[in-house]
Amino acid sequence: MSGDARDFNNMETRAVKFPPPPLQDKAAKEIHIILTEKLGKLAPSYPTVKNWVAEFKRGDFSTSDAPRPGRPKTVTTPEIIDQIHEQDFG
Repeated sequence: MSGDARDFNNMETRAVKFPPPPLQDKAAKEIHIILTEKLGKLAPSYPTVKNWVAEFKRGDFSTSDAPRPGRPKTVTTPEIIDQIHEQDFG
């Protein structure tokens, strides 16, 4: 969903998981209804809101993902190809 307004991997969009003080005492369902009224079709799904509320209650205020195990993403560009060809492997 790259470029889509519903891309919840984007930091700015994920910042919505911090409910302002009037929302802090509300249930996930109530927060989802409010977000749906404000954002319409662009609102996050109820399971997403429910997850965010649970994280917030656990004290997780981060808007970025935790490090994940595994191989990092790789990119092939002409510059990287040139660097590899210029390396002396002898």
